[in-house]
Amino acid sequence: MSISIRTLLSGYFPELTEDQLQKYERMAELYEEWNEKINVISRKDMDHIGVHHILHSLGIAKVIQFPANAHVLDVGTGGGLPGLPLAVMFPDVKFHLVDSIGKKIHVVQEIARELHLQNVTATQTRAEQVREKFDFVVSRAVTRLANFYPWVMNSFKKDKIASKGIYYLKGGDLQEELAESGLITKTYELKDYFTEEFFETKKVVVVPMP
Repeated sequence: MSISIRTLLSGYFPELTEDQLQKYERMAELYEEWNEKINVISRKDMDHIGVHHILHSLGIAKVIQFPANAHVLDVGTGGGLPGLPLAVMFPDVKFHLVDSIGKKIHVVQEIARELHLQNVTATQTRAEQVREKFDFVVSRAVTRLANFYPWVMNSFKKDKIASKGIYYLKGGDLQEELAESGLITKTYELKDYFTEEFFETKKVVVVPMP
């Protein structure tokens, strides 16, 4: 018997409210419903939606507390990860989720609507075509960092905000990839925050923006 999403998340994030926990439970149900129609999460992974997708997305919340009224861009969000779980965690932060695949963005919009997430917008577009500016960029293993950085390097607001930058969920041995990017990065090991075996090689790579 796998642990419930409520137990899983409240163990790692005791500050979550009843409303937030209910939203996460409903989010998992909605992903199951949508996945029957559109493959937004690999079918064999649906049994692990709590750990592999919702908790994994919230790994970013272990290394950054987004300030109220900040603007966050989620690039290549697919079915809304990590943006939707983060939007529940940070209701006072505005999230804009983009993906080039229209049917996935449709799923994101429907889940956001069902969960009454007023702080989420979603658009079918490529990251480099987004004209608005943001305080933070998040993403989950879309491509190598050397490819990803040029897409978003001009997406940041000019104002000074603490910890402004890219928060990128990646797995595996990243030494070569980080060296290739030529970027100054800081890496956080998710196994330092979460005990599940899934997180053994999972990381949050942070690229600070000046």
